Amino acid sequence: MERGDMGTLKGRILIVDDDPHAIEILTRMLGREGFTCLSAADGVAALRMVQQQAVDVILLDVMMPEMDGLQVCERLRQDDNLRQIPVILLTAKDDMETRSRGMALGVSEYLTKPVSKRELLGRIETQLHAREINRQLGETVKAVTEPNDKDDPAKNKK
Repeated sequence: MERGDMGTLKGRILIVDDDPHAIEILTRMLGREGFTCLSAADGVAALRMVQQQAVDVILLDVMMPEMDGLQVCERLRQDDNLRQIPVILLTAKDDMETRSRGMALGVSEYLTKPVSKRELLGRIETQLHAREINRQLGETVKAVTEPNDKDDPAKNKK
């Protein structure tokens, strides 16, 4: 992740949608804001992509053929290496069952299409910030809990 002009975090965003126009609109909007965008036209391609490339946030459409967004999210959460990636569900379907199922699967945010640019950017920034804090916390915990060689008398014998 990089810092943008205003000190905000700019990251790699994976946009997953079976509508190429939606991908194009989101890619242009986020690209203008300094984000690096990757895209996948379906859930299978998205899962393959996150195995090959690091992403900071996933924008995931719910209604897609073959594997819907909730199934993709379920697979992400089953993988220890991918479960920490924030997922923002984007959907035209705004019903309580879909929301509940998404939240049960660990979805970070849920936005109804068409999304407001301001709201989407705010949600992405929030997820990037939370991810950065978690990364820093992990480093701190690791530094505190791992033995320090210079403090270990057994390793300092000459």
